[in-house]
Amino acid sequence: MPAPASRPLAAVVALCAGGLAASLTQTMVIPIQGELPRLLDSTAANTAWVVTITLLAGAVTMPVSGRLADMLGKQRILVASTLLLVAGSVVCALAESLATMLVGRALQGLAMGFIPVGIALLREIVPPHLAGSSVAAMSATLGVGGAIGLPLSAWIVQVGDWHLLFWVSAAVALVVLAGIVLLVPHVHDAHPARFDAVGALGLATGLVLFLVGLSKASAWGWGSGRTLGFIAAGLVVLGVWAVVELRTAEPLVDLRSTVRLPVLLTNLAAVAVGMGMMAQAIVVPQLLQLPEALGYGLGQSLLAAGLWMAPGGLMMLFFAPVSSRLMTSLGAKATLMIGASVLGGGYVLALFLMGSPWQLAAAAVVISIGVGIGYAAMPSLVLDANPAHEAGSAVGVNALARSLGTTLASALMGTVLTSSTVAVGIGDRVARVPSEGAFQACFVIGAAAALLGVAIAATIPRTRRTSDAPAPLTPRVEVRASA
Repeated sequence: MPAPASRPLAAVVALCAGGLAASLTQTMVIPIQGELPRLLDSTAANTAWVVTITLLAGAVTMPVSGRLADMLGKQRILVASTLLLVAGSVVCALAESLATMLVGRALQGLAMGFIPVGIALLREIVPPHLAGSSVAAMSATLGVGGAIGLPLSAWIVQVGDWHLLFWVSAAVALVVLAGIVLLVPHVHDAHPARFDAVGALGLATGLVLFLVGLSKASAWGWGSGRTLGFIAAGLVVLGVWAVVELRTAEPLVDLRSTVRLPVLLTNLAAVAVGMGMMAQAIVVPQLLQLPEALGYGLGQSLLAAGLWMAPGGLMMLFFAPVSSRLMTSLGAKATLMIGASVLGGGYVLALFLMGSPWQLAAAAVVISIGVGIGYAAMPSLVLDANPAHEAGSAVGVNALARSLGTTLASALMGTVLTSSTVAVGIGDRVARVPSEGAFQACFVIGAAAALLGVAIAATIPRTRRTSDAPAPLTPRVEVRASA
């Protein structure tokens, strides 16, 4: 086993700060999304890619970053991911055109590889009694960053120019970079191998085609030729990619490992829990901001809606120690089932708590607690079922599964919310907004996804932690790097 870091808590804080900084990019442009066509002199359809391209880049980069971390060393990839975040933020801060903004947002998305690599590294640098809570906290940053990003960004936009959003992001990334270099020990955990460039290109192509089809389905229509064409093309490319990977000596993703039942079922549960997390992130802010004249709208400003959502995000982080204790006493499988059950219960609660902002915020807190517990358990299940030298790649694939769930939820919720609408007067014009029944249907879908996650988790077989076996290469820690 590798020696633990000399200052493990400082290393955990640095890694969690990096996870928060990376996940903030997912929601930081929402406050200005409606203004982007004017700000970037383009159409609303084109500026929608400012959000989409970050999600696509993040989904593609997580398994690739995980594999590179296994090959080159995890701290090196963390530094590279943080540099990408700095570069992307600066490009966006200087952007005056859509093309430049898309380049910057893609670079920010590539930084999402930080989170799975950080989770994999924590098992190596913290003492055993801190491992569970540290992994839980790091995993929770996927949801926490998105939750606190909305009110933070709304406030920044209100007090300054929209470019300030990205200058703040760049400054935070620089602080994180310093923390990674100074506080996170450099573990000699590299396992040199040939990088599967063909596999990376195939995975990226297949995922982009598939996810574009999903993410645009509500706008293009599920039955449109473009939607079906992109989804079908993506599945075909991914099918060919899988065949090639199985015949590759050193593949980007070890598919034989990912189809082992503990890993496969955990990743399927990750899709379901990812859907559950994203559903409330899409539905609750809209419901909070609709006019009270509708009878079910809550009349909150964007900043107020974000502030009502913030406690839920913080709960994910606060429940990291609770998740760790549950995993210690009951096991990661039972903890995942508990998290998904709480998540589903939160959506059922939301059906009856739509009457005021504080009630809806309370339901969102319950939902977020379920997400936090579930997200904490999944990396542990994956890490226990994979050898240490494949930890980065394994956690990266699990993070990709969560991303697939959030993308699928976004597409489904978008379709539901646009399929049942009512007319409302906004200023001197009439707009169509989702009906109360559409919001209720979204809550039902979120609950169903969570309960599906419970059912899948119940079938995960028990596995002996593979890290108990001797590792092919024993990492060493440079104490000097963490001093």
